[in-house]
Amino acid sequence: MSEDPLHRLYINLGQQGITDLVAAFYKQVPGDDILGPMYPSDEMDAAEARLRDFLIFRLGGPQTYIEQRGHPRLRMRHMPFAIDVNARNRWIALMTNALDEIEISAKDRELMLAFFEHLATFMINRQ
Repeated sequence: MSEDPLHRLYINLGQQGITDLVAAFYKQVPGDDILGPMYPSDEMDAAEARLRDFLIFRLGGPQTYIEQRGHPRLRMRHMPFAIDVNARNRWIALMTNALDEIEISAKDRELMLAFFEHLATFMINRQ
């Protein structure tokens, strides 16, 4: 059985690199006119921790996310939020900005963006 190519991202970035990426993403969210309203200010730290733990898990690191929250069920968990193409594109834009703030090879950046593009498209739940 071959290993998931995404798992090399955890090896290459490490937990701190993923933590830095997520922090750079969430630094942008409160002032964003599309994504900001989806995140109550008193839940921002918890949302950041969930994304951090999810990415660490998905990219091959410790299973903390699964141990604390179970199966990701991402679409179900995000159903209360209106995620349309504009929200998807903005999420990608902010995550791309966040990638600009961390040290990541061109090859790993390409793999990470492809993963984010797929994930964000999967999350669309409104026309």
